[in-house]
Amino acid sequence: MTRHIGAAVAAACLTLLLAPGVQAAETAPSGTSEAAGNPYERGPAPTDASTEAVRGSYAVAETSVSSLAVSGFGGGTIYYPTSTSDGTFGAVVIAPGFTAYQSSIAWLGPRLASQGFVVFTIDTLTTLDQPDSRGRQLLAALDYLTQRSSVRGRVDATRLGVMGHSMGGGGTLEAARSRPSLKAAVPLTPWNTDKTWPEVTTPTLVIGADGDTIAPVATHAEPFYESLPGSLDKAYLELNGATHFTPNSSDTTIAKYSLSWLKRFVDDDTRYERFLCPLPRPSLTIEEYRGTCPHGS
Repeated sequence: MTRHIGAAVAAACLTLLLAPGVQAAETAPSGTSEAAGNPYERGPAPTDASTEAVRGSYAVAETSVSSLAVSGFGGGTIYYPTSTSDGTFGAVVIAPGFTAYQSSIAWLGPRLASQGFVVFTIDTLTTLDQPDSRGRQLLAALDYLTQRSSVRGRVDATRLGVMGHSMGGGGTLEAARSRPSLKAAVPLTPWNTDKTWPEVTTPTLVIGADGDTIAPVATHAEPFYESLPGSLDKAYLELNGATHFTPNSSDTTIAKYSLSWLKRFVDDDTRYERFLCPLPRPSLTIEEYRGTCPHGS
């Protein structure tokens, strides 16, 4: 009898001790990490091997978009995960550089899509379009992707990013300045006559190349990065032993850090924070890395 009473009292005390925690869990806002984790995480927990892999965990399909079917840009190719079981995905549009076509940045399409993004590599209206025009075309392509494309149902229109090479990289900064709602921007060896970007509020990873003679980092990538607001989540990655055209071929370093940046800011996936902070150290492929850490503070 005594044992039963003692057990009952202990159980009651334990219930009182746990009650505040139970109440806190019940009243936590939906969508918070306390309640349900991050609803935008896609794919398994990342590793160095997975971020450097040529293909991620998602099977990928692609669809061509004719220039005759769109306005404001030159058409392109959409790469997307075939699975719909995880819900919608964040999306990124990628623009090529001066005189180039989407084929010059096509390698990024299936590589990023296989990690859980819808990716649209585009052609520009003409190959001679300047960065300000390329910025507008990136935004026109995003609008098409989210509003009219055959895969619009797979895209979360609130989680979008932009990338681009050379003048397309300059256009990436133009797009981010014009549309602050963008979640991430990744200019690749960017070129632009405008050297200052204090108006940009989109988390931005600028990737330059130490051997770039067309858009030398001293007059392009570095001042672009330094002019971004100090309060912004931003980073500057300078590739070691690279040229202006390194982003035109499959490159593990570009892929790893672009993916980590997009995951961290388009998907708000803090599992990728460890690849960005602490700041990566110089290596055989990284000449220099600067950035603001921790992110999201």
